[in-house]
Amino acid sequence: MADTLLDIVGVGRRFGGVTAVRDCSFRIEAGSVTGLIGPNGAGKTTLFNMVAGALPPSSGRIVFLGEDVTGLPDHRLFHKGIVRTFQIPREFSRMTCLENLMLVPPRQGGENLLRAWLRFGAVRDEETGVRDRALEVLDFLSLDHLKDQLAAEISGGQKKLLELGRAMMTDAKLVLLDEPGAGVNRTLLAKIAEMIRRLNRERGYTFCIIEHDMGFIAELCDPVVCMAEGSVLVQGHMDQVRADPRVLEAYLGHSGTEMLDRGRT
Repeated sequence: MADTLLDIVGVGRRFGGVTAVRDCSFRIEAGSVTGLIGPNGAGKTTLFNMVAGALPPSSGRIVFLGEDVTGLPDHRLFHKGIVRTFQIPREFSRMTCLENLMLVPPRQGGENLLRAWLRFGAVRDEETGVRDRALEVLDFLSLDHLKDQLAAEISGGQKKLLELGRAMMTDAKLVLLDEPGAGVNRTLLAKIAEMIRRLNRERGYTFCIIEHDMGFIAELCDPVVCMAEGSVLVQGHMDQVRADPRVLEAYLGHSGTEMLDRGRT
C-alpha cells in the first residue's frame, strides 16, 4: 500500500462572511497523479493556495510527510518539497529560459556577496553544476533549442513546460499544477501530458493537478477528486467520478455532462 504524502484534514477557508472551502478532506499518496476537478468557484485554487502556503486555513490541518505544516508560509513549504505552478505562468520574462531555471535552486553561494568574493572557485563550480542541471532539464523537456530565448518570447505551452522545468530544478516531493492545459494547443498539451507521465514514472514525482480538460484528467490521473461549493463531493477512479449523479448535477450549469463525457474517448 502506498504511503500518504499529503493529508488534508477538515480544511476550511473563509473570506469575511464567504466560505470558499469547507471541511475539505482527502489524501495524496506518494507516487500518484491526483486530479482535482470541479466547476468554477468550487474552491480548488483556494485549496491549492492553502496547501502551498500562500493562504493559511481558517480551520483544519494539513499534514505533509507526517508533519503538521498547517499555516506555514510558502517559502518554508518550498524547502520541504511542495512546489506549485500557476494557471498563468510566472516566468522572468526578460531572462532566458536557461536563466529562469538557474535561478530556482535555493541558497546558492553566489547570492552571498562575501562568499562570492572569498570562495570564488567554489561558487563558480556550484554555478557550473546548476547550469549543467538546467541544460539537462531543458533537454528532457525538449526545450534545449530555446535555452537562449527570452522567456517572454516563447509560446504559452512552452511556458507551461518551463514551469515544469522549474519544479525539476528543486527537490520537489509534491508538485501542484494549476491548469497546465489552460490556453495550450493540443500538440503542446499532449507534450505536457507526456512530460508529467515521464516525471511520475521515471523520476518519482508526485502530482496533484487542477484541470478543466476532462480528457487530460482521465488520461493522467488516478484518483480523481471532485469538489463543489468548497467541499469534496466524491473521489475515486475517473469512471466512478463521472458516473456519480452528484458530479453531473454540480456541472450542469457548466455544460457538465458533455464536459465529463470528453474523458471517455
